[in-house]
Amino acid sequence: MKFKPPFPTQLSSLLLAGIIGACASFSTYAGSSHQFSLSIPTLEDGATIDGDLDEAQWQDAAIAELKYETSPGENILAPVGTTAKIFSTSESLFISFIARDPDSSIDDDIIRANLNDRDDTWGDDLVGIKLDTFNDSRLAYQFFVNPYGVQTDSIENELTGDESDAWDGIWYTSARKTEQGYQVEIELPLRLFNFDSQLGEQTWGVEFIRFYPRDQVRRLSTHQIDRNNSCQLCQLGTATGLEGLKPGQDLQLTPSLVFNRNSQRDAEPGADWDSDNSVEPGLDIRWGITPSTLLSATINPDFSQVEADAGQLDINSTFALFYPEKRAFFLDNKDYFDTQLQLLHTRNIVSPDYGLKLTSKVDNHTFAVMASNDTKTNFLIPGNLSSDIASLDEESINLAGRYRADISNELSIGTLITAKRSDQYHNYLASGDLKYQPTPQDTFTAQYVFSSTQYPDELYREFCSGSDCLPDSNCELSDCGVNERVLRTKQEGEFSDSFYHLKYKHERRNWYAFTQYESAGDDFRADLGFISRVDVSKLVAGGGYTWYPQDSSISRVELGGDWDISHNQAGELLEQEIEAKVEFEGSMQSYTAFGIVARERVGRRHDSSQLAIDGNTQLFNETKAWGYSKIIPSRALTLDLDLSYGDNIDFANDQLGTELFVNPGVEWKISDSVSLDVSHLYRALDVDDGRLFTANLSDVRLNWHINLRNFIRISSIYTHIEREPSLYLYSSPDAKEQQLGNEVLYGYKLNPQSVFYLGYSDGLNRDDEIDALTRTEQTYFMKLSYAWLL
Repeated sequence: MKFKPPFPTQLSSLLLAGIIGACASFSTYAGSSHQFSLSIPTLEDGATIDGDLDEAQWQDAAIAELKYETSPGENILAPVGTTAKIFSTSESLFISFIARDPDSSIDDDIIRANLNDRDDTWGDDLVGIKLDTFNDSRLAYQFFVNPYGVQTDSIENELTGDESDAWDGIWYTSARKTEQGYQVEIELPLRLFNFDSQLGEQTWGVEFIRFYPRDQVRRLSTHQIDRNNSCQLCQLGTATGLEGLKPGQDLQLTPSLVFNRNSQRDAEPGADWDSDNSVEPGLDIRWGITPSTLLSATINPDFSQVEADAGQLDINSTFALFYPEKRAFFLDNKDYFDTQLQLLHTRNIVSPDYGLKLTSKVDNHTFAVMASNDTKTNFLIPGNLSSDIASLDEESINLAGRYRADISNELSIGTLITAKRSDQYHNYLASGDLKYQPTPQDTFTAQYVFSSTQYPDELYREFCSGSDCLPDSNCELSDCGVNERVLRTKQEGEFSDSFYHLKYKHERRNWYAFTQYESAGDDFRADLGFISRVDVSKLVAGGGYTWYPQDSSISRVELGGDWDISHNQAGELLEQEIEAKVEFEGSMQSYTAFGIVARERVGRRHDSSQLAIDGNTQLFNETKAWGYSKIIPSRALTLDLDLSYGDNIDFANDQLGTELFVNPGVEWKISDSVSLDVSHLYRALDVDDGRLFTANLSDVRLNWHINLRNFIRISSIYTHIEREPSLYLYSSPDAKEQQLGNEVLYGYKLNPQSVFYLGYSDGLNRDDEIDALTRTEQTYFMKLSYAWLL
C-alpha cells in the first residue's frame, strides 16, 4: 500500500517553525553602505518633468556617478560617463540622469532608442534605478527609461529568482537627446511603493544602472557586483534620508466601459452569422491603506486580451499549453503570492464578476489574500504522460492566502493556501516552504504541499471517446474509449495527496552545481496553479563552468549539463536524460547556445484503460541536437534562430520518428517609430514509411507608435498543418488544417490604466470538409478606462 503523508503532521511542523521564528525579535538588512551610499534630501517642491533639468532643485539633489562596468567587464571603469541625481518631496522621488556618449556628436544615430510599447525597451539605451524599499533583499522595484521617455518597470523577486515586467505602475518621465548624449527626468510617486512609513528616516537598498548597447550591451552601475555572490539584491547600496514621507490617501478609482460585438457562424457555405452585442461597465479600486498595505478590488472587470497571445503549435503534444497572465488586477503585487512551485496561476480564473485582494508587509512579515468568483470553473487534469483542461458549467469561488516570515538575511519561511470550490467540486491546497542561504554561494529551498480534492461524479465522462465510457474489449493502441484523463478523474468521494520539492545550488564566479528532487503523488492536484504532471518523482543533478575571456570578441563562455531521471509513484521508469550544452556571448550583442540530448522515454500506453507503465509502454531511445542564436548586427535589425534535429516520439502511433524544428525570427525597426516583427515555426516529423506531418506557424506584427501615447498595431497568426492520414494507425485526422487570426488595434495610453482601445479581430478556418479559409468569427471592440488618482 502506498504511503501518503498526513497533512496535519508534516505541514504543521513547517508552519510551526515559521510561527516560532516569526514571533522572535529579528531584523534583516540587505543593501550595504560599503557598496555605495548616499543621503537623499527632502525638498519642499518637486521638479517639472520636461527633460530640461533646469530647475533649482537639481542643484540641491544628491549626486551619484555610475563609475563601474559590471558586465561584460567585471567591475572595470565605465567607458562613458553617467551622472544621476535624486531628491524627494513628501509625496514623490525625483531622479535625473545625464548619460554622456562621446560619439553622439559625430553620429546622431549612435544612440539606440525607439518609440516602443511600455516594457519593450530592452536593446535600447536605458538608464534607471533599482529600489528595495524594505532593504531586506526580498523584492526590488526596477524603473528604466530610454532616450524617448518610454518606460519599463518590473519587480525582481530574490525568493524565486524571477524578474517580472507584468507589474505596471503609474509614474512620469521625459527624455531628450543632446549633443553630449541624452538626459532623462523621472518622477516616482510614493504611492507606487510598499514601505514602512513608521520609520522616521528610511534606509532603502539602491542601485543606479545604465545599459549601454553598442557592439555589446554594457551594464554600468554606481558600485561593483561580486560574481561570487549569487544574491543580487544583497549587493545593493543604501539610500538614507527620505524623512517626512507622506504618500497621502493613495486611492485610485478606475472606471471602464467595454463595447463588444462578436459574431460567429459555421463554416458551411451560406451559414448565417450569430451576433451578440455587449456593453459592460466596470470599476477597479486600488487603496493604499498604508504605504505597506494595499487593498485592491474589481467589479465586473474587463479581462479581454487586447494583445493576442503568441501563437503555439499543439501537435504531437500530450500536455496542455501554458499561457501567461496579462490582466492588471491579478498582476498587481502578484509576487507576494510566489513560491518555488507554480501553485497560483490566475489564468485559471476565466470570467470573474468581482475580485478582492489585500497585500501587506509589516516588519519582516508579508501577508497576501485574494478572493474572486468565476462564472466558469476551469482546472487542469494532470497526469504523468498527459494533461488536459476540464470545464464545469457552474460558478466557483477562488481563494488564495500567503504568509512569509523573513527570519534573517539567510532564512525565509512561508505558507500558501488556495481553495477553488463550486457546487459539486472543490480543491483545497496548503503549502509550507523555506529558502535558506547560509553563504552567498549556497542556496537551499524546500517545499511541502498537501491537496484535497473532490470531482463531480460524472466529470470523467467529459474525456471519454465512447458513449458508455467503458474500455473496449481490445484496447491495444487503439481508441480504447477511456484514457489517462478518464482514469485520473474517475474518483469516488474526496481524495488527497502531496508534493515535495527539495533543491540545493552552489554558485560561484566560474562554476555552479545543483541537485533537485521533486515528487508529486498520483492524487495531488493544484487547480489554482499550473502543475501539469502528477504521479511522478524526478531527480536532477547538473552544473557548469564559465569563462570570461578578456580583450576578445567573446565575453562569456559556459559549458554545462545535467542528468535527470523520472519514475511514477510505483517506481516505474518514465524518462532518463543526459544533456550537455555550450553558451557564448559576444560582439554584435550576440548570444549562441547549442547542445545535445540523449534520453530514454516511454511512449503512449498500449492499454489506456490502465495507468501501469511497465509492460504497458515501449521505452524509446532518443538523441537530439539543438541550437539557439540571437544577434543584433545593427540598431535596426535583430535576428534569432531556434532549431533542433533528431529523434522524437510519434505519440499518435507510438513509434520513433525524426523531427526537424526550425524557428527563425526577425525584428526590423523600419524607423524609430515603426517596427515589424516576424517569426515562423516549422516542424516536420518523418517516420519509417514517410512524412507524418508538416506544421507551419507564422506570426507577423506591425507596430506604428505615432508618439508616446498613440499607436496602431496590425497582427496576423497563420497556422498550416499537413498530415498523411494513411500513416496514422489508430486515428483518422484531417489531411489539411489551416487557421488564420487577424487583429487591427488603435490604442491611446495616457498611463497603463487610462486607455482607449478601438479594434477589430477575426478568425478563419479550413479543414478537409472546408475547401478554403472561411471566416467563422469576427469581433469589433472598444475599451475606455481612466484612472482617477485621489
